[in-house]
Amino acid sequence: MTCAEALAFVEHCGVVLISARGPVPKLTEAIVNEPIKGSWWAHPKSHHIFAIVEALADSEDILVCRLVGGKLTLVHRRLWPALVRLAKRFPVQNVSKVRQEHTDAGHHVNHEIPFPGWVPAEVSEQAKGMGEEEALALLGPWAIAPDATLKGPRRLGRLS
Repeated sequence: MTCAEALAFVEHCGVVLISARGPVPKLTEAIVNEPIKGSWWAHPKSHHIFAIVEALADSEDILVCRLVGGKLTLVHRRLWPALVRLAKRFPVQNVSKVRQEHTDAGHHVNHEIPFPGWVPAEVSEQAKGMGEEEALALLGPWAIAPDATLKGPRRLGRLS
């Protein structure tokens, strides 16, 4: 999979996890077109996976956040108005924009822009004109009760 194909995959799916298990597709497995057992860092194509993940994270059409179960999630720009409309359903830290910096020493440093600081004005305007049901339909069934499909204690997402 090329970077352009990966971007098209995220655009088509709307919401994807980078590598964690959950109710939406995994980008890492789409890149290599097979299930990955264990860490993707140990996969023979790990460098290719990393390059694509980094390229998508740098795209102006992709939001990196912790939307699905607190795990690194990519959300395509076409769904940002729906996400903004439904943001109150999620823990505030899950809708913060995450930018990961990879230091020369090999460490990861996360920089976060709290919600709604990352939201472009035109996206806020689009969200205001969107109904909750329309936003839910766009994000998908997992957003109705976002924590219900994840491992661990089950709880419903906030409904108001």
